[in-house]
Amino acid sequence: MSDILSRRLAQLGEPANLSLLGECLHGIERECLRVDRDGQLALTPHPRALGSALTHAQITTDYSESLLEFITGTAKDPATTLAELESIHRFAYDKLDGELLWSPSMPCALPDEETIPIAHYGSSNIGRLKYVYRKGLALRYGKTMQCIAGIHYNFSLPEGLWQLQQQSEGSEQSARDYQSARYIALIRNFRRYSWLLMYLFGASPALDKGFMRGRPHHLQELDASTLYLPYATSLRMSDLGYQSSAQSGLTPCYNDLASYTDSLRLAVGTPYPAYVEAGIKRGDEWLQLNTNILQIENEYYSSIRPKRVTYSGERPIQALMSRGVQYVEVRCLDINPFLPLGIDVAQARFIDAFLLFCALEDSPMLENGECSSCTSNFLKVVKEGRRPGLHLHKGKQQVELKVWASELLERILPLAELLDRSQGSSLHIEALAQQQAKVADVEMTPSAQVLAILRQGKSFSEFALQQSQRHAEYFRAQPLSAEQKQAFEQAAHDSLAGQAELEAQPRGDFDAFVAAYQASILALAV
Repeated sequence: MSDILSRRLAQLGEPANLSLLGECLHGIERECLRVDRDGQLALTPHPRALGSALTHAQITTDYSESLLEFITGTAKDPATTLAELESIHRFAYDKLDGELLWSPSMPCALPDEETIPIAHYGSSNIGRLKYVYRKGLALRYGKTMQCIAGIHYNFSLPEGLWQLQQQSEGSEQSARDYQSARYIALIRNFRRYSWLLMYLFGASPALDKGFMRGRPHHLQELDASTLYLPYATSLRMSDLGYQSSAQSGLTPCYNDLASYTDSLRLAVGTPYPAYVEAGIKRGDEWLQLNTNILQIENEYYSSIRPKRVTYSGERPIQALMSRGVQYVEVRCLDINPFLPLGIDVAQARFIDAFLLFCALEDSPMLENGECSSCTSNFLKVVKEGRRPGLHLHKGKQQVELKVWASELLERILPLAELLDRSQGSSLHIEALAQQQAKVADVEMTPSAQVLAILRQGKSFSEFALQQSQRHAEYFRAQPLSAEQKQAFEQAAHDSLAGQAELEAQPRGDFDAFVAAYQASILALAV
């Protein structure tokens, strides 16, 4: 254990400070495709009974009209967050009229690109902007890639914890800048160690053959309709999933918040030749919001993001620059197809201990090629993380994944113990023990369990449909209480009324609206 981690743990372990760890906040966003009873992409519109995808706080769409996104509020206990997520699922199933929620991250057998429906958000300027942005994503990356689903895990530490540590460490930064710097330090450590999450929780070692659309690849054929890699953990997070030559030169290494926001501002304002050639419009039809490397900052694909809750009409990068980092969003988690919610509370508690470790451990700047070695380790684990004897880069050394994973879990153990002390339980230690078992026996990892079933003769799509049906039965067997159902129906009604009110307002010129939106970020001071 490093000296700095030892000091920070000792301080938080003091009786007067221990309660701070109970103030951490958790939120989850879960994406999932709607499919019909046969496991084909649902081409029906976003169900009106679920409310407005534009204005509903809990139920929206991501890229496609068929790609639902469920969003929880924040809670101090991840079990509370997961209970809310479960309630959203139960309400959705009550309104899906026989459709299913696809169980894994990698999509079902998809129709041709033209048929995949882009999400619609109505006739307001902000609704149109969201639609045109998605048209730009289709132009740049294709619709198929946008149908991949995942889980985003939002996590924050209480401001009181940062204030306590700033005071004890004698930092002369403002409270805002100190907190931001510490979150960025957390992200640097996350980049160093997130390969471990992919080994432990990666659950997409195979996919439907049609996903590749005939593109060249190095995948192997498991059956006539299934491609895979024998030691893969998460093809979703490999270069087969989110890939972009335009973004390849955009690699913020998170050495400070300013360099991160500057790199995104530059990308949002820098033309990219292929997008310039495509153009913004074809006649009066919008093709993309602009011809720059990124249309908006959220187009940047990353495994973790620094975040700040935005005000109405404010862009994410504006919020970060004006008020600093408030929480982190972990974006690399696969949906576990064996779990109805795609995640369970044991995984959440381990992630809490992992993120707390990243936050409190010493976090030097990413220099001398370490940034690229972090990326290399991550990509190696998502494609061959279960390969016997696999080695990763650790500084100037090569170390076996299993050895390093065991060492990391030992270093995370004191964080799990501290969290349990703060809550009077043993749940975090038990969650960590589950992960130690996966390191000891690779066959216990979700990716290995998926392949074990597929090797018994099921195609990827057959397996996924079976799991989707099981989860549908699970949710429909325990409907919401009348009170819960009424609350969700009221929220859906209110969101539809909110969209209608927005669309009833004077709209103004859409071209001018987009220009002002673009200018809002370019006008920010570097």
